[in-house]
Amino acid sequence: MLDNEFYISREAKASLVSIVCPSFEEHATEKETLRSLGELRELMRTLGIETGDQYIQNKKAIDPASILGSGKILEIAEQAREEGSSLLVFDCELTSSQIRNIKKLTGLSVVDRCHIILEIFSEHAHTNEAKIQIEIARLQYILPRLAGFWSHLGRQKGGIGVRGGEGEQQIELDRRIIRERIEFFKRELKEVEKSRVEQRKRRSKKAITAALVGYTNAGKSSLMNRLCRVNVLEEDKLFATLDSTFRMLNPDTKPPMILIDTVGFLSNLPNTLIDGFKTTLESALEADLLIIVCDISDEHYEKQLKVTMNVLNELGLEGKEKLIVFNKSDKLNDPIKASIIKRTYPESFVISSFDPEQIKDLRSHIVNYFLEKQNRYDLFVPYDAGAAHSQVVSKTNVIKTANFERGIFYRVRAPDFIFEPLALHQFLIGPDDPLISEFNSL
Repeated sequence: MLDNEFYISREAKASLVSIVCPSFEEHATEKETLRSLGELRELMRTLGIETGDQYIQNKKAIDPASILGSGKILEIAEQAREEGSSLLVFDCELTSSQIRNIKKLTGLSVVDRCHIILEIFSEHAHTNEAKIQIEIARLQYILPRLAGFWSHLGRQKGGIGVRGGEGEQQIELDRRIIRERIEFFKRELKEVEKSRVEQRKRRSKKAITAALVGYTNAGKSSLMNRLCRVNVLEEDKLFATLDSTFRMLNPDTKPPMILIDTVGFLSNLPNTLIDGFKTTLESALEADLLIIVCDISDEHYEKQLKVTMNVLNELGLEGKEKLIVFNKSDKLNDPIKASIIKRTYPESFVISSFDPEQIKDLRSHIVNYFLEKQNRYDLFVPYDAGAAHSQVVSKTNVIKTANFERGIFYRVRAPDFIFEPLALHQFLIGPDDPLISEFNSL
């Protein structure tokens, strides 16, 4: 019952509907509306639904009953039917009464942007936690819109048990069922989260992490594949990746360096949906470095970068170390654009994930960044201290060595939590030791 009413047929053809209204965020100007509609069309492509024309009305104020005026709605419905569309997709969130009113006016199926995103999320989630979070978000979205979706709103007959008392409306029973399902999934989620917290604690003591964050379809998964030499799903679609993906960036450093791929951000994304993806966003919270990936070939790249920064700020990550990577330079038609961006963001990288040399340089930069953040230690280990030599080589990042008459000088880098348990303090030498000057002159 629930799924049948909520499911969007992939066989339907869809017409897109939006508005230009000064008081409507993200739709205040025609440029903003057209950009958002372009995104919506890409979302529909990800869902595999054919799209037809798009329809826009300029209004000074939003009609609370149907977003657009009823006359315009009827005009759009007539043109949609002529092009073979059976579905109207509104590029905004609709209330239950708006869905019901527009359906009644047009006789067509009606959904909104949020509904489309939820459908994509449902199809692309793979981990148990992501699936639970999506189901909670989906049910929370449906609950206040039941009257807009449900077609079986007649009063049920009297009865006992789960069917309730005589005269109880079916809609009230459905609401109770949905609330119970939400509570059930929330309990399930708490158990899964406990396990994930423990995993994160163990990982923080064994590895350093960098998280790829950024707008959806900016090329994060492609970048991860090249940097980590793995094969994570990469598609030219919005939200191709939803689950956090962890891969080894450099197994040779101590501790190893792990790269995390996260869900892409999107403008006009309701807060309830962002809350539904705490897993991927918390991956950014735990990371030692945020690598912000931006599609330089997209004409709206500045808007996308702004959305990414805003979401990160909302998560309290203003002070987190960040590296901006402008990806897809191979798709640039304007060669001057890359130079301008590089001047504007001098610490950034402008790359193509398909250029091996550029990937090599970026990878070296990330590895060196982490190494430079670690503490530096100078050690002199006598030749007969075999166990100490083994500890130094296997547990720390050896930057430089030199053989002397009585032993080996090591310059190493390592985080505190790795170096402190090694019992190498007896071999530390200070900056005034004569060996330091001799070593530096080599």
